[in-house]
This record gives sequence, C-alpha cells and structure tokens, in this order.
Amino acid sequence: MQYRQLGDSDLTVSEISLGTWLTFGVGIEREKAIASLDQAFDLGINFIDTANAYGYGAAESLLGEALKDRPRDSYVLGTKVFVPMSETDYGLSRAQIEKQLDASLKRLNTDYVDLYQCHRYDVETPLDETMEALTAAVKAGKVRYIGFSEWSPQQIQDSLDLEGVEKFVSSQPQYSLLWRRPEKAVIPLCAENGISQIVWSPLAQGVLSGKYVPGDTPPDDSRASSDKMNRQMGHWNRPEVVEAVHRMKPLAEEAGVSMAQFALAWVLREPNVTSAIVGVSRPEQLAANAAASGLKIDPALFEKAEAIAAEIPRA
Repeated sequence: MQYRQLGDSDLTVSEISLGTWLTFGVGIEREKAIASLDQAFDLGINFIDTANAYGYGAAESLLGEALKDRPRDSYVLGTKVFVPMSETDYGLSRAQIEKQLDASLKRLNTDYVDLYQCHRYDVETPLDETMEALTAAVKAGKVRYIGFSEWSPQQIQDSLDLEGVEKFVSSQPQYSLLWRRPEKAVIPLCAENGISQIVWSPLAQGVLSGKYVPGDTPPDDSRASSDKMNRQMGHWNRPEVVEAVHRMKPLAEEAGVSMAQFALAWVLREPNVTSAIVGVSRPEQLAANAAASGLKIDPALFEKAEAIAAEIPRA
C-alpha cells in the first residue's frame, strides 16, 4: 500500500480507503463489516470514511465498537455533518455542528476525529458561522482537520477568502473514469490551495469493476441486485454504460490488471487525489482493490479508456 499526504495537513493516508456508505450497519451483516475492517488494516489501509447520516448513526456505532481495541493513532478517521438526522437536525449551523459532532464522537467511541467534513454546502447558514464553528471544534481538540464534500468552486473560494478560521485540507467529490467533472475547476483550485481530493464512487457504484455483462442479469452478490445498496445506481447501470465498460476490459487485460484495478489506478494517476474510497460487501473484495495502489499503467491505455467513456450517450 502506498500513502499520500492529505493537503496541507500532517495526515498521511492510504491511496485506497474504506468507505462505509450503504454497507456498515445497513447493507451487510455486522460480522462481514468487522471482517472487512480487519482486512483493511491487514492490507495497510489506514483511512476509514463514514458520516453521521450513514444508517442514521448505525455506521458510526458499528465502527465505534469495531475500533475500540485498536490504538487510536493507528488509523485516520473521517466523518461528516449536514445531511438530516431528523426533521429538525440538519445543516451546518453552529448549533448543529456542535450537537452532531458530539453525537458522532460518542457513537465512534473516540475523543476526536482526524477529519470532519461538511457533507454538502448549507445555503441556509452563513458561511462564516459554519467556519467559525468548525474552527472552534479544532481548537477544542475534537477535530484535527476539516474538509468538505461536493462544494462548488465559488463556495470553496469563499471559504478560502475568510480570515481567522481553519482552512480546509480535503475535498470529497465524486470522481471516476465515467465522472470527470471535478477536473475542470475543483481540482485546479484545490491544488493551488493545499487541498487534496478524497474521491467517492471511483468505481461508479461498482459498474467500473466490470462485473456487469451487457444483456445479463446482475450477479446475485452484486450491489445492483441488493435492495439495500442499489440506490443511485440507475445512472450507471444503464446498458450503454455497461457496454462501454465491457469495451474497456481488454485495455485492463493488456495492462495485466483487473478492470477495477485499472479504474482505481486511473483515479490515482491524478496527483491531487490522495485517496480513493471503496466500499465492499465482503472482505475478499478489498485485497483486489488495494492492489491498485502503486500501479504504473501506460497512459496510452488510459487515453483509450477515456475515449470510450466520452462516447457514452448522456442519460
């Protein structure tokens, strides 16, 4: 496993990280989740990404149980705030950040999180209020560093323009061979300001693993066939997307890697990407994904894959 520095922080995180959305506490059994976590550590994965809203606290609670006997400095833990936890508990107001952070720390069974991320931008709360609350959390020792997810370039710049507050060190956008929107403005802006990318859905909800075959029913053990984990798959699990990925598989074979490893290595070719978050439904999937770290693949093969992706009709 290779490691990269996270923005202008002193955190060094694994190029492949373990995500808990739709899986921990929700989509997979407790025993499989804990086994996946153990496997992650065995493979050198040191960054665990979660959020208060994942399973309405269930993912954090499971992690708090599973991590309690591990040295706190042996892993990097990130969680998030913004998504509604109830009809009245949502957003990035000072009161909500204070309340949700304390609740997350209690569920996670820890005194601090390494990375506290704004799950989305809150248009209903003044940005300076949000940033001041995050700064207070850092000064209180409850948070080491702060980040955001899916903020626009203007929202990012507005945060950079504020004085006397903590600066973000991470951005968490969707990014993959099939979704390259951050390249236009977010990545350049972040690279100029000491902010790294921790990307979600680098395998486009599993479609870039190549497990889906054009015209065939999804495998029984796949995310697409799970009622608990197939949310947001409709955009990617279209016949034209599956067909395009099928056409990319010979490129991965030429590189001597799996399609999933090829797609993860493509994401990691970007210097501003620190880590690619992967979610798993069983422990053995992690080893194959972790093997993408450090791969050196001919850029010409990536260019051919990009050309195939560019031909996919818009939904």
